[in-house]
Amino acid sequence: MNVAEKVRGQIREIVAEALQQARFAGVVTLERDVPAEAIDVERPKDRSHGDWATNAAMVLAREAKMAPRAIAEAVLQHANFSGTVVERAEVAGPGFINFFLKDAWYEQVLRAVLDAGEDYGRTDAGGGRRVLVEFVSANPTGPLNVVSARHATVGDVLCNVMAAAGYRVDREYYVNDAGNQTRMLGAAMDVRIRQLEGEDAQLPEGAYLGEYLIPVAKAFLEQHGTAGRPDRRPPWEPLNGAGEAAGNAGAQGAEEAGAAGTDAGHAAHGEEEPDVSRGWRRDPEYEAWLRTLAAFAVQHFVADQRETLRRYRVEFDRWFHESEVRAAGGPEEVVRRLAEAGHTYEADGAVWLRTTEFGDDKDRVLVKSDGEFTYVVPDTAYHVDKFERGYDLLINLLGRDHFGYDVRLKAPLKALGYDTDRLEIIYLQMVHLVRGGEGVRMSKRRGEFVSMADFLNEVSVDAARWFFLMRSTDVELDFDLDLANLQTSDNPVYYVQYAHARICSIFRQAEESAPEAAAGWRGADAGLLVHEAERALLDKLAEFPDEVTLAAERREPHRLTRYAHEVASAFHTFYTHCRVLGEDAELSKARLALCGAVRTVLANALGLMGIEAPESMQRTPA
Repeated sequence: MNVAEKVRGQIREIVAEALQQARFAGVVTLERDVPAEAIDVERPKDRSHGDWATNAAMVLAREAKMAPRAIAEAVLQHANFSGTVVERAEVAGPGFINFFLKDAWYEQVLRAVLDAGEDYGRTDAGGGRRVLVEFVSANPTGPLNVVSARHATVGDVLCNVMAAAGYRVDREYYVNDAGNQTRMLGAAMDVRIRQLEGEDAQLPEGAYLGEYLIPVAKAFLEQHGTAGRPDRRPPWEPLNGAGEAAGNAGAQGAEEAGAAGTDAGHAAHGEEEPDVSRGWRRDPEYEAWLRTLAAFAVQHFVADQRETLRRYRVEFDRWFHESEVRAAGGPEEVVRRLAEAGHTYEADGAVWLRTTEFGDDKDRVLVKSDGEFTYVVPDTAYHVDKFERGYDLLINLLGRDHFGYDVRLKAPLKALGYDTDRLEIIYLQMVHLVRGGEGVRMSKRRGEFVSMADFLNEVSVDAARWFFLMRSTDVELDFDLDLANLQTSDNPVYYVQYAHARICSIFRQAEESAPEAAAGWRGADAGLLVHEAERALLDKLAEFPDEVTLAAERREPHRLTRYAHEVASAFHTFYTHCRVLGEDAELSKARLALCGAVRTVLANALGLMGIEAPESMQRTPA
């Protein structure tokens, strides 16, 4: 039960009915009834101003041509609180109406939490709408990095809160296993194999420079050898072997963008790759060899990414490969449909889409002069597949370097007749690791590239998930490695987990020293909880369903970290001022019941964040 929504509903009805009565009495000069759902009811920041408040009088002042306070006073004159938890109301300031609740409200909150248990916080706000969330989707050309960890955290928790808020959620990972980048991956594998054979081979321009490919190349050699390799120089080198490899200078830059295969934040979509291989010799046999190498490497890295994400408690319902889209003829079908609808034209040997007619700042190439598709074509085909699966809402999480991609993707989708209002793209800002107050570079070239797997060897999954989640997606994140590893209350995730563990300890203590209270707390008299700290804690527990709903509807999963910390803080304040196990057995039962409710809410909130709720912890002095 969402007790907060219930009392909001009661107050809305009180105000709506009072306005109607005041209008009939000629006290309020409105020409219409105001529907209850149109009345805004919120928590005052200063709780001395009441438990709930509405600004309805100020909103209606212009329409009624009356002073807001006069409207507010008329509402109170005609308000009927019978059958509700509202005890009284008063007019404040320019026309706010503040409502104060009966003690029964706190009893309802406690009972709602204890009765719902693991389900407390769940709502039906989503109405069962189907949602597909695509996230991480890092290139399969290397291990995941810490940027992927932030995407994995935000995407996973967003899915959790949307499911808790009544949406039917599927999670999808798009594997970009086709196109020029896999060709360059095959080239890098070929060079690494030659180097393992003792050859002074050089990487071509655009190939992945990272040394992480060396063990993969070694594994290929051990399992398959080089029987399929043509007996000649690769297509980026002169046939006679003279001179340097073509464009090796570009390899260094390629490392910055793709050493991790994880880009700087999810290049599976929206990244037009410069086709540095266009100057290569045409060699179908060698291209087949490169495809074999690339397929082996992709399989290795996808398996590695799956394992890293599983270790991070992230699972996907489907891993959708770009090669599936291409094998089904999706890109060709997109171009055909766009052409039939009259949205394309040819110029400079290429096929263009009139994207300016659909909100883009310029027309875009669909098919290059060499017959290759630009990135937007298979991406469009993939999203056509998403739309055809019947989802009510599609959500993509992308890195900030793809900002503006939504316009480029939505243009062809609009041209194809799809409702692009059902497609949301959330951009995540960058991650900066900080150690000892200084930034940690994440460049493979400088030897300091941080893979997600290595990162998780240094930071616990719980701490990583909390710290990656604690800022809004539109804010760059400084991840303090030192703070994340602290076992003190200065570390926010430790602080929250410790509150849960302390409550578990209280219950263990109760079983030994207060068995009567330990056995009967579920039937406790909540009316005994009258201390200010107890009431503040119950008020905070009442907010949880709203926090879940807002986190889902506003796509703000970071709200949970703030909320959980506030609950833990309110509990620690309560624990300081209120002795749980005392001489008064009935009061001990009531306070144990309150502790049980807090334990439930903390466990549920941590669970939505994919963070453990430990029953015991060691406290290290700060």
